[in-house]
Amino acid sequence: MDPTPTPTAQPRALIKTILRKIVTLAAVTVIFGWLYSWASPWAFAPDRTADFKYGLLHGAMMPLSLPSLVIGRDVPIYDPNNSGRIYKIGYICGVNICGLVFIGPLFWRPRVTSTSSGKSQ
Repeated sequence: MDPTPTPTAQPRALIKTILRKIVTLAAVTVIFGWLYSWASPWAFAPDRTADFKYGLLHGAMMPLSLPSLVIGRDVPIYDPNNSGRIYKIGYICGVNICGLVFIGPLFWRPRVTSTSSGKSQ
């Protein structure tokens, strides 16, 4: 026989799940903030004009800047010294690729295959 869970086991499991998610969110936030702080001086160099590839990089890095912005640091997310339209296209592509990679899998659902067609014969 399977042991039935006690009534207090379910709230404990819920609290444990919530705490695990909070710790994971905090760890990811710290890691993203550290990565952005490490890469930002290199990616936003003041002595060059940003082109498509830097627009792509800046767009991909933009979501990583959120933790730093939330805690009050004024970090760059867009290079004002850019090549114009080409940089902006790269920036938009970078934001979309980042969203596809990090958010897209949340919407993925496995395909349900049916061995029968559902019709009775």
